[in-house]
Amino acid sequence: MKLFHSFLKIFNIILNSFFIFMIKAYRVFISPLLRPSCRHIPTCSTYALAAYKKYPFFEATFLSVRRILRCNPLFKGGYDPLPENFSFFNRLKKAK
Repeated sequence: MKLFHSFLKIFNIILNSFFIFMIKAYRVFISPLLRPSCRHIPTCSTYALAAYKKYPFFEATFLSVRRILRCNPLFKGGYDPLPENFSFFNRLKKAK
């Protein structure tokens, strides 16, 4: 079991690092070519970057995708900070 937890920890580090790299690459190479369109503060890329730095891969991905899906004219924009405490698995347990 300890080996499995070590594997999960390494898996999270690798995937989070990859997505942090991809977000930074997007900010350098793609974002300057587009007009500013994010409806939220902080921007979606800043939000996703903070999520991958703070949370494990699955939680960070869930939060980032949820935020990006809300970044459109159908939803009110404005201040939308990263939650202080978030656990996807605790949310699933509460839903049952």
